[in-house]
Amino acid sequence: MIEIKTIATGSKGNAYIVTDGITPLLLECGISYRDIQRAFDFKMSQVAGCLVSHEHGDHIKSLKDILKSGIDVYMSEGTKQAIGSDHHRIQTVKPKKQFTLGTWTIMPFDTEHDVSEPMGFLLANRLGEKLLFATDTYFIRYRFPGLTHIMVECNYDMGILNENIDSGRVPAVMKKRLMKSHFSLDNVKEFLRANDLSKVQEIWLLHLSDNNSDEALFKQEIAELTGKLIYVP
Repeated sequence: MIEIKTIATGSKGNAYIVTDGITPLLLECGISYRDIQRAFDFKMSQVAGCLVSHEHGDHIKSLKDILKSGIDVYMSEGTKQAIGSDHHRIQTVKPKKQFTLGTWTIMPFDTEHDVSEPMGFLLANRLGEKLLFATDTYFIRYRFPGLTHIMVECNYDMGILNENIDSGRVPAVMKKRLMKSHFSLDNVKEFLRANDLSKVQEIWLLHLSDNNSDEALFKQEIAELTGKLIYVP
């Protein structure tokens, strides 16, 4: 059974724990190593690996400490090159080339963000449950049958963003970057409509913007659209 725990999410740092009850994984390491240790009750030897979506600091802040602790970190070749590290525990993976990590089978896939080679991950356990993890992307080109758990960025709402730009709270130049790097509420809805959600047990909305989102609104609209259990950590 898949269990998800959010340690941190958002532009200040991202880190999540997922486990199938056998193999615990860390998704992203964009906060202090101490906070990650605390989330695992300081039992870091149980962590089978860390998946990293891209090279921005809010996703790799404690990478050096994670590597030092003996945990393998999985990322694209583009992300590795951008980070500039040749550490032997960095394992490069390719989009649409699955690999196994403990009891998980993991399929990386390409996403759309303003970095070198960003990726999302589809994780399947031995019970046939499937977890989709996708963050920092303005579009997902693929469809995923049989999903049971979804962790997806829902960064901003276009209406709120436009209001903030009109009032001067957000610079106008920010709009273009957001539209080509982060998932809007409308695009999340479009993605969910395009996928078979019949087996989905829960949806986690991640990486909400501090200024351009509304947690209650996002939760309500996605719940009404899908009829699923929605978490906004």
